[in-house]
Order: sequence, then C-alpha cells, then structure tokens
Amino acid sequence: MKNTLLRWSDALYSACIWLSGGSIFLMSLIIPWGIFARYVLGTGSQWPEPISILLMVVFTFLGAAAAYRAGSHIAVAMVTDRLPRALRQVSAYVVHALMVVVALFMAFYGSKLCIETWGQNIGEIPWMPVGATYLPVPLGGIITFIFIAEHLVFGSQHERAIVTFDHAVNEPEAI
Repeated sequence: MKNTLLRWSDALYSACIWLSGGSIFLMSLIIPWGIFARYVLGTGSQWPEPISILLMVVFTFLGAAAAYRAGSHIAVAMVTDRLPRALRQVSAYVVHALMVVVALFMAFYGSKLCIETWGQNIGEIPWMPVGATYLPVPLGGIITFIFIAEHLVFGSQHERAIVTFDHAVNEPEAI
C-alpha cells in the first residue's frame, strides 16, 4: 500500500514538474510572438499577454507544490539551523502545520473564486471563462496538501529509498 501511494505521489510530482516546465516553455514562445507581432508586423495580437499570465499562474502554483515536495522551496534556515535537534524538529512540524493552513486556504477560497467567476469571460479570449484561469490556485493547494501529508506520514522524499514497481532500488544516504 505504501509503495502504491508513493508511486502515485511520484507521478503527481512528475506531472507538476512537466506542467510547470511546459508552461515556461510555452511562455518563452508566446511572449516573443507578441513582441514580434506588435513591433515588426504592427498588428499587436491580443492573446499573448493573457495566455502568458495564465501559464505563469500554472507555473507558480504547480511549481510551488513540486518545490515543496522536493524541499527546494524558499526557507530561511539561519535561525533553525542553530537550534537544538529537538527544537528543529518542533519547528519543522510548525512549518508543516502552517503549510497545511495555507494549502487548505488556497483550496477552499481558490475553489470559491473559480465558482464565482466561472460565468465571466476574458475580453481578449472570449471562449475562456475567468474561473478557468484561477483553477491552478485550488489545484495547487490540494496538491501541496497531498505532499505535506505524504511528508508527515512517510518522511521527506530525500530520506526514502527510491521505489520501483516491486522493490527499493537504493537506500538513502546517512546524514
């Protein structure tokens, strides 16, 4: 059961990374097109800016969830690194508890925002509901919550063996 949950979590993590990376890649194509259309063709396209903003929202919220799972999120450890081991563990749990609050806030209020704005359309992209542009907020909150729960139940991703379909490939290094 544990290995199945970890494989699902790994797949979710990979999906977040690929979607975030794909968003950045598409932004790097769309933004130059908008500049080219405006200054070279003189016809300024209206769609590159809102699509780029949407891609940035996808990158931000899904990338942040992946960064949290990888332990590469922004952390100021100047104080906590100087604490005794027991207090470091307590502070880590406090951080996780606060992150649970943030993730649930994002999921709940992000969902409300999506629902309340679903009937509105974006001027430059009339086929896209405004609520769809906010979907990465509650999805990022839910995914972050899943990664926090995974960390609390199974430990840090860095402290576990790499799990394949039937066995562990290698054991984590001693710290």
